Amino acid sequence: MPAHSQVHLIDDEPTIRSAGPRLLRTAGIFCADYPDIETFLNNPSGPVVAPACILLDIGLPGRNGLDAQTALAGLHPTLPIVFLTGRDDASSSVRALKAGAFDYLLKPIDAALLIPSVRAALSRSLELANRRQVADKDAGLLARLTPREREVLVLVAKGMLNKQVAEHLGTAEKTVKVQRASVMLKLNADSVADLVRFVDRLGLDGKK
Repeated sequence: MPAHSQVHLIDDEPTIRSAGPRLLRTAGIFCADYPDIETFLNNPSGPVVAPACILLDIGLPGRNGLDAQTALAGLHPTLPIVFLTGRDDASSSVRALKAGAFDYLLKPIDAALLIPSVRAALSRSLELANRRQVADKDAGLLARLTPREREVLVLVAKGMLNKQVAEHLGTAEKTVKVQRASVMLKLNADSVADLVRFVDRLGLDGKK
């Protein structure tokens, strides 16, 4: 994992906040700890960035882990959540996992389970961050196109020739040729294959 990987442990038990970071340090993983959700959200050390993950006590007093799960996922979509619990509660584990939790571990913390789970969560975080970066870049490129250029993009990606695109849109072939060149330039595309991949990633062909 990258050297700047971080784990954020949120648990009201001092023994867990002491043991968790100590165990992760043995694997070379930095872990910050917080006694409650609010302290984490008001983290004074700066923005939380990927690759990172959250170790979250499901039984926190006040706003518990399950209640905070949706909010945390919305604020930090590239940070997988690994729940920690002192009770083997099947209904809670099912609810957490259905809501998108990455993993669900029982206390007391077992290093043999914790470290592999955290490493997998950090790998997932990096994957999500990379996908988000590509998606943001694609959205920025798409915003550069005019509505008609978007139509031309989709039709060209479907394999239509300029003449076919012109007939479909009811315009001149030479106009389509100019619009197609503009699309290629604005999207930094070198080939029709680049356009096909772009359209597929954004689901512009209606398949997504």
